[in-house]
Amino acid sequence: MNPYILAILLFGLGLGTTITFASSHWLLAWMGLEMNTLAIIPLMAQHHHPRAVEATTKYFLTQAAAAATLLFASVTNAWLTGQWEIQQITHPLPSTMITLALALKIGLAPLHAWLPEVLQGLDLTTGLILSTWQKLAPFALILQIQPSNSTLLIILGLASTLIGGWGGLNQTQLRKILAYSSIAHLGWMILVLQFSPSITLLTLLTYFIMTFSTFLVFKLNKATNINTLATSWTKAPALTALTPLILLSLGGLPPLTGFMPKWLILQELAKQGLAPTATLAALSALLSLYFYLRLSYAMTLTISPNNLTGMTPWRLPSTQLTYPLATSTAMTICLLPLTPAISALLNP
Repeated sequence: MNPYILAILLFGLGLGTTITFASSHWLLAWMGLEMNTLAIIPLMAQHHHPRAVEATTKYFLTQAAAAATLLFASVTNAWLTGQWEIQQITHPLPSTMITLALALKIGLAPLHAWLPEVLQGLDLTTGLILSTWQKLAPFALILQIQPSNSTLLIILGLASTLIGGWGGLNQTQLRKILAYSSIAHLGWMILVLQFSPSITLLTLLTYFIMTFSTFLVFKLNKATNINTLATSWTKAPALTALTPLILLSLGGLPPLTGFMPKWLILQELAKQGLAPTATLAALSALLSLYFYLRLSYAMTLTISPNNLTGMTPWRLPSTQLTYPLATSTAMTICLLPLTPAISALLNP
């Protein structure tokens, strides 16, 4: 892609998210979300592969439906209450509609079906943008409206953690596994949203760091399915040794960074008297842990076939920058001891 066009599209992505962040009026927030969607569509379709075009079309249709619902709900809110302020959503009808529209935007279960399909059709770089940056603007709106319907949030959260765990179990494609992982993590964030928005924000940031590391590892190995991972030990042996730690951090095992948000969320849910919800969420994390362990096993304990086709990719050195990967990997593995300091920052 032409670098000038790429720069304009990335600028559009940044601008769309910033407009949504800065807006207090529903129309402006909607406009920011639309800019975001329109800027990423050429990036998704840039390879002109039928699968990429299909993914782009699916993405466009779901995002357009979500944006239309959001616009309809905000107009309904203005009609019922006479104002367009984002933080003044008092009526339960527009509040519920907006929550569901934003859930469709980010891919929360049961409105998640488009996410694995879309991610599977993209290359890893665009997939990374879709899994991280594209979640920011809708999340900012969810945090601002503080949805009043707590039952809806808990249903969305639990459904996402369970479907995110179950859906990834029988997948062999890495991008689909990462999509289900994304759904499960979003479910954890939504569960705790009404009780502690600061923990939700912390979970979102740690999810970004861990997903960034995982996508960059797969990109370095040019891996798109589980079998390709077995050849990675000849390319980057040190990274292959660290990758299980990244994956287990995504699964939320101590003493890795990914344990911190899960620990704080379970603690908060127990404080609020929601012990059954916390138990169900913790059990659903075991489902996700299984497929992360499967990836770790394929990567470190499986020897790839030593035939000609298996050896070909070993000879191609990667052109990817390793500094971002090194930084994010260190953060993915080592941030757990900073939990007290982070908690103090979040709750001054």
